Amino acid sequence: MITAIVNFKLPAGIDAKQAAELFEASAPKYRGVKGLVRKYYLFDEESRIGGGVYLWKSRIDAEAVYTPQWQAYIAERYGALPEIRYFETAVIVDNESGRIDAAA
Repeated sequence: MITAIVNFKLPAGIDAKQAAELFEASAPKYRGVKGLVRKYYLFDEESRIGGGVYLWKSRIDAEAVYTPQWQAYIAERYGALPEIRYFETAVIVDNESGRIDAAA
């Protein structure tokens, strides 16, 4: 499994409500994306940073989404190019299900 953390600077004046509206409008684009297990949207009002934490089945799946076209879409929508960091995800603790899963 791969966790990708994507961050980008948001335009001045975006508050939590506006960010949530933007994020909610884009959320349907991620339903059914090959290899995407879960996505969390992020917002930090103080630093005006937005982004997401994505859990992917593989880095290949993640990189298939984070194309130059996707990065241009993010820049156009939010006003800044995204920064993408990848992390191997060896173990997942899921308190909702009561499971601890080790990556295969």
